[in-house]
Amino acid sequence: MKVLMVLTSHDQLGDTGRKTGFWLEEFAAPYYAFKDAGAEVVLASPAGGQPPLDPKSDEPDAQTEQTERFGKDPAAQQALANTVKLDSVNAADFDTVFYPGGHGPLWDLAESPVSIALIEAFERSGKPIGFVCHAPGALRHVKAVNGEPLIKGRRVTGFSNSEEAAVQLTEVVPFLIEDEFKKLGGQYEKGADWQSFVIVDGLLVTGQNPGSSSEVAKALLTLCA
Repeated sequence: MKVLMVLTSHDQLGDTGRKTGFWLEEFAAPYYAFKDAGAEVVLASPAGGQPPLDPKSDEPDAQTEQTERFGKDPAAQQALANTVKLDSVNAADFDTVFYPGGHGPLWDLAESPVSIALIEAFERSGKPIGFVCHAPGALRHVKAVNGEPLIKGRRVTGFSNSEEAAVQLTEVVPFLIEDEFKKLGGQYEKGADWQSFVIVDGLLVTGQNPGSSSEVAKALLTLCA
């Protein structure tokens, strides 16, 4: 089994002067879920090379068993430092794709024609696609084969308005996932703030927040089995 993980290359938190990027737990937990299942994992990002890490996700109170495992894993760190460029990737080479969150994807992956085409290629091929936290924002412009938004009429989740308000970034992000998904005709659902909440709608898997990361990965593994 071969898994593609797509990370953001965007490191600016709007015009706040603060840094963002990918969220460490949302990379580490799925990465090890895939690796422990025996999958081959390829990491990609729009710019290639080392994707930017959201510094807040590396703070002591954000650490989990899997982020600590990553901190002691030189091979994983080396893989992360050398992501391939997203435009070099062919969906046909993979069984599934997973997008970790962090706020970065709202700026680059959500608007990237390369990412949009890649997701559509996976979807058209009948392969499972997974997104967690802010990464579902990458579905914003993705279309189904009929030209409608891919998420129209589909059950989906992603970082909620209340969670965005809790981290005080409601006015900073380019769009709110909960509002955007409803506008696109998605059947947006959410669980309690910060608790794992994952929705599987056919081959589309979405998770609400960092705590949902490993469950999204496990759902993708189940769909690929």
